[in-house]
Amino acid sequence: MKNSIGKLLLIGLIITSCSKTYDKLEKNPNSPESVPASLVLNGVEVSLAPGAWDLQQRWNQFSLCNYNYYGNQEYNWSGASLSYGTLKNVVKMEQEAIKSGAAAVNPYSAIGKFVRAYLFYQMTMRVGDLPMTDALKGAEVLKPKYNTQKEIFLQVNKWLEEANSDFASLISKGDNSLLGDFYYNNDLRKWQKLVNTFRLRVLISLSKKESDTDLNVKANFAKILGGISTYPIFTSMADNFQFVYVNPFNKYPSNPDNYGFDATRYNTSSTYLGILTANKDPRTFVVAEPAGSKLKAGLLPSNHDAYVGASPAADLADMSSKAGINNGAGFVPGEYSFNGRKRYYSTYVAENTFIVGYPEMCFNIAEAINRGWATGDAEQWYKNGINASLAFYNIKEGANTFFYLKAGGKVTESGDYISYNVNFTFADYYAQSSVKYAGNTAAGLQQIIMQKYVAFFQNSGFEAYFNYRRTGFPAFAQGGSGTGNSGKIPLRFQYPGTERTTNGENLSAALSSQYGGSDDINASMWVIK
Repeated sequence: MKNSIGKLLLIGLIITSCSKTYDKLEKNPNSPESVPASLVLNGVEVSLAPGAWDLQQRWNQFSLCNYNYYGNQEYNWSGASLSYGTLKNVVKMEQEAIKSGAAAVNPYSAIGKFVRAYLFYQMTMRVGDLPMTDALKGAEVLKPKYNTQKEIFLQVNKWLEEANSDFASLISKGDNSLLGDFYYNNDLRKWQKLVNTFRLRVLISLSKKESDTDLNVKANFAKILGGISTYPIFTSMADNFQFVYVNPFNKYPSNPDNYGFDATRYNTSSTYLGILTANKDPRTFVVAEPAGSKLKAGLLPSNHDAYVGASPAADLADMSSKAGINNGAGFVPGEYSFNGRKRYYSTYVAENTFIVGYPEMCFNIAEAINRGWATGDAEQWYKNGINASLAFYNIKEGANTFFYLKAGGKVTESGDYISYNVNFTFADYYAQSSVKYAGNTAAGLQQIIMQKYVAFFQNSGFEAYFNYRRTGFPAFAQGGSGTGNSGKIPLRFQYPGTERTTNGENLSAALSSQYGGSDDINASMWVIK
């Protein structure tokens, strides 16, 4: 009996020893089990960086690809790209902050609320209803149910309200524990401004739901605008939430390296350029180059009539034949304007890309006042937005020098550019009936939306499209083969294919409640009804 007990004890000791040895061996010293919240934040921030000169901007009808090797601008939309992976990292960031000893309310938790609000806004605006309450729970909930779009917007506004309060509390305590923030260099005051400025975007996007008493859109907008000491907002371009390009680490998407490949494969869109030329807008000379055929016909580069955008609805082969390319025997002047190569190809940093920008905020406020949501001077905010956008392009009062690249010229900073001067005064520009604010009327509202669209050029992701979908301005080109989707501009993306395979029952219920059971890209979601 004693021997049996001894053997059992020995076996127990061996098992315990093996277990401890296994516990040690299974831990990979090269694979950390914990990371600083600041490092996770850095990754989250990278994922928020928007695109320029990508498909989103073609679907915004800013620029067009004229050569099928590089793509097209068709709206044959399929599954949306959603951001649940980034949201999982937000959860991890918040957990790591607490593990490191942070209080329940800390800079990372406050930023986490903003990022949740930002990403759920982006996602719901693409597809409609989404898993939210049951999402991000891992193995606890493998098949999350869908929240309605209204529930998502209510939660987005709740997160933003809480984030504003959290930042105010942290600022009053002098909390300086935030690290890893490359957007605002760990400045909590700027983050608080961003929260409320972004909330103005969210509220404007709900303009068709202004009578909904649960959302209380008008009162919430007026509360922010009338109480900026409690709800601070952007005060200048210095507050922009923007991605700054740094060579050689993060090069601007178009730069001298890819000039030879695609600079002549893209044209400016008639939807965008047509607004500029109709308003005799000096931004024309920065973002586009005169069409070669117009110069050949004798027009000066300072003449707005020398700038011609291609229609997004045009047949791609037809657009390509008219673009103006080197056919082997020399450069053939094209009928369309190329994008401004001095600004967008001669350096590696070009311009910052807004995620949420000051010009948009000015136009959002002007729109809200126009709609009667708040008191204030809509015209002044309208002017502020225009002036901020003009300043972004370095357009000043008096003489301005612009450039276009001669045929076959070099694109480097000191390349073969032809310069020309244009005199600009804001008073003359604003005196035009198409620009001067028409008052708090339907015509004035259209002007605000049109100028906001112009200021969205190559920034802010899908916002230009979202505003078009909500207001109808500007009129997007459609009806031709270049648009795809039977010539129509779609109203939404489909849900990702992974939802069908992993969460099919809940997806089916969501489609039935929203779109009659069909994942139709031409169906209207709740927010635009």
